[in-house]
Amino acid sequence: MDPTGRLEGGRAVLTSIQLLTLVRWLSPAFPTGAFAWSHGLEQAVRDGTVRDAATLEDWLDAVLRHGAGRTDAILISVAHRSDRPEELGALAELATALAPSRERRAETLGQGIAFSATLRALHGWGLPDAPFPVVLGRAARLAGLPPGPVAEVALQGFVTTLAQAAQRLMPLGQTAAQGVILRLSATCGEVGAEAVGLGLDDIGSCAVAVDLCSMRHEGLEPRIFRS
Repeated sequence: MDPTGRLEGGRAVLTSIQLLTLVRWLSPAFPTGAFAWSHGLEQAVRDGTVRDAATLEDWLDAVLRHGAGRTDAILISVAHRSDRPEELGALAELATALAPSRERRAETLGQGIAFSATLRALHGWGLPDAPFPVVLGRAARLAGLPPGPVAEVALQGFVTTLAQAAQRLMPLGQTAAQGVILRLSATCGEVGAEAVGLGLDDIGSCAVAVDLCSMRHEGLEPRIFRS
C-alpha cells in the first residue's frame, strides 16, 4: 500500500479500514495512559491563566500553533519518511531533547512506549520505545496510513484529552468543552496538513508560558495529573 495515501484535491483520502485504524489508535480506549497527563494545564489553571472556555481555547491554540502540537506533527511526518533504524534512533533522541521539562519528557516517552508495546503485541512490528510522535509516525508508515491525516487526528486527540483534563480542573461543562474542541478542529487540520511538507529544520516553538507551566508543575502540591 502506498504510504502517502490516495490523493484527492491535493489531500490524502483514507479508505474505511485506514480510517477505522486511525480512530482506534487515537481513541481514549487505546492504552497509552494519555488521561494521566495535562501538559502543564493543571498549573495554568492553578495560576488563573486558564479559567474558562475562552482562556482554555486560547491556551490550546497556542500549544497547537506554537508549541508541542506543531512540533509533534512535524516529528510524525519525519518519522513516517524515515526508513533506517539509525534515522529513527536519532529522531527519537531529538524528540526527547525537545521536551522542555522532566514531566513533559515523561509524558511523551510514557505514551510512546505504551503505544509501541501494544502495537508490537498486536502486529509483531519492530517499533522502537521512543517518544509518542516518533512511534506514531513509524507505525503509520507500517500500516500504510498517510502522514497528513495521522497528524491531524493525533492533534485533535491531544486537544480532546486536554479539554477533558480541563473539566476535572475547573468549572467547565461538557458542552462548553466540546465547543472548544470544535472551534480548534480547523487548527488541528491546518497544522497537521502543513507538517507533511516540513522537516527537522522547520521545528521551532514559541510557547514559553506553556513550557514554564510544565516546569513549575513539578513542584505543585496537591495535584491530579502527572504533568
